[in-house]
Amino acid sequence: MRLGLLGGTFNPIHLAHLRIAEEAREAGGLDQVLFVPVADPPHKPLAGEATFSLRCQMVQRAIAGHPNFALSDIEARRQGKSYTVETLTLLRRERPGDELHFIIGSDSFLEIGSWHRYDELFALASLIVVARPAKEIADPLLQLPEAVRSRFVQESPGLLRHSSGTAVRFITGTRLEISSSRLREQVAAGQSIRYLVPPAVKTFITQKGLYRS
Repeated sequence: MRLGLLGGTFNPIHLAHLRIAEEAREAGGLDQVLFVPVADPPHKPLAGEATFSLRCQMVQRAIAGHPNFALSDIEARRQGKSYTVETLTLLRRERPGDELHFIIGSDSFLEIGSWHRYDELFALASLIVVARPAKEIADPLLQLPEAVRSRFVQESPGLLRHSSGTAVRFITGTRLEISSSRLREQVAAGQSIRYLVPPAVKTFITQKGLYRS
């Protein structure tokens, strides 16, 4: 199986997350996309009061009905800080027959050199990098950390090949400027988030009283 992985706090999940997953699924020919909520973010504390369980419930409501989307609780089962390299390592052990494709926004890709053991990521999974607003990547090879650049060759303008055989593919997605932090601010201010999140997620946030203060 060609398995896509989309990580994030999903605090809350919104339409841009879903569109990124769908466009990566099509571009990468993926059989399934797993949404992987972060349990314990390593770089900054989790904003708001939405627990891992509540965020998982929002994801479940957001992806309901899509035959190629699924939820994974692997980062809670693994415990400890939610480092991507450790999550991918565990997934490789649990699903040895699957081909892993890690979906990432161009904004995160530009910061990948600061990630925990980032140099190991490229051999664990291929990457699908989706362009985010104001974060264009003009020269993909030069945007890689210098320490790993020599391990790649550029096969085409939007495709890099790693020495292990995995790839880094760059795609241009629909430009939806939606952020979870802005959504939390809007809810706290009593403003509508309709048409920014799936209706089932909006209803869940209202019912649970999330992000009100």
